[in-house]
Amino acid sequence: MSDTEHVAVKKTPFRYKRYYFYIFVTIMSLVIPWITIDGNHLFLLSFDKLKLHLAFIQFDMQELYLMPFLLMLLFITIFGMTVLGGRVFCGWVCPQTIFRVIYRDLIETKLVGLRKRIKNKQQEPDMSKLENKIKKAIAVSIWVVLSFIAASNLMWYFVPPEDFFTYLHNPMDHMILFGTVLVTVAFLLYDIVILKENFCIYVCPYSRIQSVLYDDDTVMAIYNPHRGGDIYDEHKHKQFSKQKDLLAANPNAECTACESCVTVCPTHIDIRKGLQLECINCLECVDACVTVMGKLGKESLITWSSEKEIIEQKGKTNFFRPKIIGYIAILVIITVILGMMGTTKEYMLLNINKEEGRLYSVKRISDDVVHVENAYVFLLQNTLSVPHKYYFDVIAPEGMEGKIKIKKPSAPFTANPATKKKKVVILYTDEVLVENDRKDTIIPITIKAYALDDKEKVVVYRQSTFVYPRIDIVKHAP
Repeated sequence: MSDTEHVAVKKTPFRYKRYYFYIFVTIMSLVIPWITIDGNHLFLLSFDKLKLHLAFIQFDMQELYLMPFLLMLLFITIFGMTVLGGRVFCGWVCPQTIFRVIYRDLIETKLVGLRKRIKNKQQEPDMSKLENKIKKAIAVSIWVVLSFIAASNLMWYFVPPEDFFTYLHNPMDHMILFGTVLVTVAFLLYDIVILKENFCIYVCPYSRIQSVLYDDDTVMAIYNPHRGGDIYDEHKHKQFSKQKDLLAANPNAECTACESCVTVCPTHIDIRKGLQLECINCLECVDACVTVMGKLGKESLITWSSEKEIIEQKGKTNFFRPKIIGYIAILVIITVILGMMGTTKEYMLLNINKEEGRLYSVKRISDDVVHVENAYVFLLQNTLSVPHKYYFDVIAPEGMEGKIKIKKPSAPFTANPATKKKKVVILYTDEVLVENDRKDTIIPITIKAYALDDKEKVVVYRQSTFVYPRIDIVKHAP
């Protein structure tokens, strides 16, 4: 196979791969809020009902100790992606980029024909023409509709979609929710239509920290000056705009100075200038150079590679270097911890406090029997979506089994979903547990609380104490 034939056989351009990935991400973001099992969502952070749904398990707001781990997973994943692939998150995952591609490439270019070519992102439409003004109005109108869908989709991760559409019937009763939707739509309209890629360049904080994360093996869109020639000097000033001038200074330079890589760039940079803050690793410039150089039977001058491989020419890119392995290890550890904490979820919440004002009460029942009571306040919450009947057992230390009993409540009680149940609990003993004539004795006990209709799943254990008085107080009890 000749060089020309070799270059002509190319894989799918990165632009189309991004489009496919955007379609996948869009579909997943729209579908995920609707996925439920037994009323539990795949992911839902409900401020309305104060619940967190994660992997079809429902957590109460008191169990939001999981949220820091979720945030750590998010940020460490993004940082790891940056170390490995530069601003690949910006070009391939970020909603800002996806929305801009939908608006600019799909709506303005393909649907209404306001822009003539997707590959020319530098030439803005002539808005002095009436025809273009009409096309612009149509494009903005379409985007407003899509913005409402996107804003509603965002809210579905905080308000279940089934509730969201119910609330639509009474919007005045849910002003915060629908006000948030309207504000989000207004932001998307301003951001995507007016601010454009200036958001990536001037507003997004992520671009400011990327340089700290990069190393010589970080993969990004890189121009090869050894083959193409130095278009810019060491001070980043442009030296050549025409191929003949470049060839006069460097006869071996392969760059044609066509600037296809410049006109296709959504953030309006020249990749031949070197690493720049504005580059979002969309790889449009790679596709452009592949096309131009392919017609000449040559390999692209711009590749998705590392400075070590292209600029410094010190060998192949090391993808699995210690830094990347470290990120992977941290992500695995956090994921395992999150999984363990998620699988040990308690399906009821229980706080036990001793009743204020008294440690115990002593009452003589007969000459030989003295009744010693301890009072507690149980605060129980059913975190499931259906009501349950609850009761509990007292687990006493060895040698005292069965001697500490429940006086109140005398029967199981019902707790409804998402409500807190306050119960005054009295434990008692009518046997001599400890004969200590110097001080009261604190006896550790365990409370086993459970749902009568699901003892295996809905059960929690809480540590508490039973205070038994000095033996002289017991003997002289009235």
